Amino acid sequence: MLAQRLKTPKPIEQRPLVLEEIPIPEPAVRQVRIRIHACGVCRTDLHLVEGEIATPKLPITPGHQIVGVIDKLGEGVAEWKLGERVGVPWLGGTCGQCSYCRSEKENLCEGATFTGQHLDGGFAEYTVVRSDFAHRLPEGFDDIYAAPLLCAGVIGYRALKLAKVPEGGKVGLIGFGASAHITLQVARALGAEVFVISRNPRHQEHARRLGAVWAGSAEDELPAKLDSVVNFAPAGETVITALKALRKGGTVSCAGIHMSAIPAMDYQLIYGERKLVSTANSTRADVRELLDLAVRISLRPDVELFSLTETNETLLRIKTGNLVGAAVVSLGLRGNLQAPEQKP
Repeated sequence: MLAQRLKTPKPIEQRPLVLEEIPIPEPAVRQVRIRIHACGVCRTDLHLVEGEIATPKLPITPGHQIVGVIDKLGEGVAEWKLGERVGVPWLGGTCGQCSYCRSEKENLCEGATFTGQHLDGGFAEYTVVRSDFAHRLPEGFDDIYAAPLLCAGVIGYRALKLAKVPEGGKVGLIGFGASAHITLQVARALGAEVFVISRNPRHQEHARRLGAVWAGSAEDELPAKLDSVVNFAPAGETVITALKALRKGGTVSCAGIHMSAIPAMDYQLIYGERKLVSTANSTRADVRELLDLAVRISLRPDVELFSLTETNETLLRIKTGNLVGAAVVSLGLRGNLQAPEQKP
């Protein structure tokens, strides 16, 4: 099979992913093998490829927003059938025994393994995954629209929950890439007013098209103080921007897995019971909740398609901000590329 392999992390400009022919993997006990149809491309993949996040397994196949069909069952798998369509997110396995796993915080498990970091991921024609960490996908939700939900969507959804937006409240989104443009749609469907801070004029316009009540740069004056902010930007100074925009008692939720150093700040920025929290990974329950919600609100990510051979170029476009919406590598799509049907 063909796979994009990372052997040595380096700047994406140096094209560190190498397209290779490697053996099709065999599923172990309690694993399933997936013939991949589509895989979303995430900023986390960029952090991994460039070495900002450790890669304990090299070479590795990145990619962790996987959609495909099961084509082989490992020993002991009873909950899946051949031909079923599945999604695979970032969280690829946990110990199931620690205090975090027992308290519905499996995303914090010290023994967690992650797709595309510890486990070969979706920039390939096939992959194998633990059967209990694969997800059934809603019917009527086609591959390319389902793929970005499995990380970009679910991490934004979890960050939005942690931001504790009050009913009818004002929420800010800082940075407007794949995750934020899905989160905007979710926030609006839940009744919030959305304000977007982005340095990219194309992203500002995208936010307005999706229903943001305001979109501008960090230098522009916000028309109102915000109840909550979800920060998607990997630059530490944006935390200061977020706290300055926040009203008393509000929460800033940082959604990224990697961020540069946060500058020293005046205590008054958090005084008034303002809160700063991080969003670490996501749970399987988060994935299930978002997939159900996506069908109810007819959520549709904006997607640009790429081939497996273009993965380096796709990551470069994410790095430079030269992409609107979500990027998806297509390896053979299912359906007619339609949004999910609205449930009555």
